[in-house]
Amino acid sequence: MAELQHRTDARDTGKRRFDPLTAAAVVFFIMAVMFAGAPALNAGPATLAGLLLLIGLAGVACLGLFVLRSSTEPHADHEPGADTLIDALSEPAAIAAADGRIQAANAGWREILGAATRLPKTGASASSLFSALTTARRDGFGQASIRAQGAEHQATVAALGERRYLVRLSGPPADQLALPRAAAEVLSAFTSAKPPPPKVLDAFAAASPFGAALLEGEDPFESKILEANPTLAAMPGFGGPGSMFGELIEPASRADAKTKLDEGTTNGAALEVRLARDPTKIAHLYLSKSDGRWVAYLVDVSEQKQIELQLAQSQKMQAIGQLAGGVAHDFNNLLTAIFMQLDVLASRHPVGDPSYEGLNEIRQTSTRAADLVRKLLAFSRKQTVQREILDLGELISEFEVLLRRVLHEDVTLETEYGRNLPHVRADRGQLETAVMNLAVNARDAARSFGGSRVKIRTARVSEAEAHALGYPTAVGEQALIEVSDDGPGIAPEVMDKIFDPFFTTKPVGEGTGLGLATVYGIVKQSDGWIAVASKPGDGAAFRIFLPVHVPAIGAAPVPAPVKPVRPQARDLSGAGRILFVEDEDAVRGVAAKLLRARGYEVIEAASGEEALELAEEHAGSIDLMISDVVMPGMQGPDLLKAARVYLGGAPVMFISGYAEAEFSNLLEGEANISFLPKPIDIKTLAERVKQELQKAA
Repeated sequence: MAELQHRTDARDTGKRRFDPLTAAAVVFFIMAVMFAGAPALNAGPATLAGLLLLIGLAGVACLGLFVLRSSTEPHADHEPGADTLIDALSEPAAIAAADGRIQAANAGWREILGAATRLPKTGASASSLFSALTTARRDGFGQASIRAQGAEHQATVAALGERRYLVRLSGPPADQLALPRAAAEVLSAFTSAKPPPPKVLDAFAAASPFGAALLEGEDPFESKILEANPTLAAMPGFGGPGSMFGELIEPASRADAKTKLDEGTTNGAALEVRLARDPTKIAHLYLSKSDGRWVAYLVDVSEQKQIELQLAQSQKMQAIGQLAGGVAHDFNNLLTAIFMQLDVLASRHPVGDPSYEGLNEIRQTSTRAADLVRKLLAFSRKQTVQREILDLGELISEFEVLLRRVLHEDVTLETEYGRNLPHVRADRGQLETAVMNLAVNARDAARSFGGSRVKIRTARVSEAEAHALGYPTAVGEQALIEVSDDGPGIAPEVMDKIFDPFFTTKPVGEGTGLGLATVYGIVKQSDGWIAVASKPGDGAAFRIFLPVHVPAIGAAPVPAPVKPVRPQARDLSGAGRILFVEDEDAVRGVAAKLLRARGYEVIEAASGEEALELAEEHAGSIDLMISDVVMPGMQGPDLLKAARVYLGGAPVMFISGYAEAEFSNLLEGEANISFLPKPIDIKTLAERVKQELQKAA
């Protein structure tokens, strides 16, 4: 019944009001008067006894009057008509306060529940009633089950206000609640006006760490701000109470948000907007309407959006890196076959032969292709690395001579070495390649804009300094290599593409688009971070951050490792049985042919499974196994573990286009293992085969 909702807390139940203090005061007043008049009457003891008896009778009379008055005088909160309302209902009914106290009840209610002054406080009935009262307070009606005199009674609870409820036993469903005319007329005494809309923010919104505002108007973007919490007041562009809320939001995103709100496509989700005074600030706008007024919440998500963009960029680069690594691996197989075929042809067409020059051009072109593949592997972080402890200052100082040769005479190279430069653990060749690529990129940028300066700066920076320079997740001290120029800077629209492979802003034929992609891969493979700072017309600065190498406590300084120089075998012929495992037919066929030409017995296998069968067949007679790492089915490391029982102590050489680090952890506990990266030529392969067999002899 709709008219039973939103009732006020009218009181109509009379209460016996006995005021003992007032009664005592009256009695004592009469006694005082009687005793005061006794001397004047010269009353004797008998008279005094009579007076005391009269006083007692007067006191009893006063008490009776007060009791009588209290039984007939209504309670101060009583509103006439409550009993009429209850008595007009045919079913048992009562009016109860929020605390369960019975304020009025009809005869049917008293017959079932007796003269109890409260609703049940314990047991299943109390739990059911509590739930019904809560539901009624929220929705207007609730259902409960009350047990009395051994029977279950269904009750309908209707809210008459925030603190009063009408409880009817065995009544009709709430949505069919009907009252007799007399009760309906009396019920109007319990109605009140609808509460006014809120005028202030609640305590939660006022103290929240995000912006909150109370708005008045039909359109929230054109509504006036009635009240705003301190967080919203601190936002750029806030005009104070009375200003238009929409003025806080950038016009384009405001129009977009308004369209979504009007179309009803938000489904309660946040509206993403930009602030008018600072479009770089992104906020989520939540709107709710209550009683004709809007409550708006603005949550600054700029940092979250930046992290999301960085994550998306990282995932994109990772996907591109996987693609580039796969392409480089397959391309390395093709280059290996090309180099080996060139070796065969070179033996037939020596210097002076008309075909020699053509073959030499093919070799040079293939070498350039191999260098391109190495860049792809560096970008995908799958290039073979040999890390060593490097002094940052010495590295750049020694490399500076070569850099000056690379730069044109009209471009000046400036260097700035910081104090107390740290050591880093990285691959020297890779790090030099990264700095070289950045220097060449800076040179081209400076010359295109009429600039003339390229600067390289090295420093040890603290964690806070690294954060300020563009490394948001830096932990501890970092080694910094910064390469900057005075060129045109990087346009904002291409900033997120500069590390993509094959992306370049240079004219066709002047760049491969792999320079910065290679730098990115090298830095990531070195556990570092690269950041870019650039403003159009103000040059660009690329900053490489590398973790500072900290020796273990008590450990002696580790000298820089000396790269071992393998002895060059002049006689590349030899003897021995080789199991050659390679899924690429072009590589396996030509390599086996050339090795046989040098005196070796070669057993070919096109897969790991086939190689395992051959190893079992020739158990104990294989002198060397050469295997590719990545193959369909059984991989190289898995083949080794399965075939080791047949190979005995024979050495194993893995060849792959991927970095050794990609699979080295799969070879823990294995001995006599070596690695040869692709692409390879027959001379390199024959030299390594002879060296491995000599070591095993």
